[in-house]
Amino acid sequence: MPPKNKGKGKDTSNDDSGSSKSKLKPATSINVRHILCAKHSKKEEALEKLRNGAKFDEVAREMSEDKARQGGSLGWKVRGSLLAEFEKVAYELEPSSTGSPKLGECKTGEGYHIIMVEGRK
Repeated sequence: MPPKNKGKGKDTSNDDSGSSKSKLKPATSINVRHILCAKHSKKEEALEKLRNGAKFDEVAREMSEDKARQGGSLGWKVRGSLLAEFEKVAYELEPSSTGSPKLGECKTGEGYHIIMVEGRK
């Protein structure tokens, strides 16, 4: 037991194993989709549909209040071209598919965003 206590300071730095973000290579551009909702309640409703297995692009077409009607696709975006709050979340997401998306959320001046990334380069 004493070695564990002695190495306690080190343990916290090694506790990064749960952080998959550190495994992502830095990207200069991402292929990103989002669902934009003006109201928090509508964003929560969209999240619920996604959690129940609905495809991201279908929920985006049905519920997003954004002009991006291609299933919420914003296409390839280079770093610095998106709202700061949105970009911070989007660039930390692992790429995933619309069928089983890895989601991020943020609030900007435009409203509430549910974000997924399809590709990074």
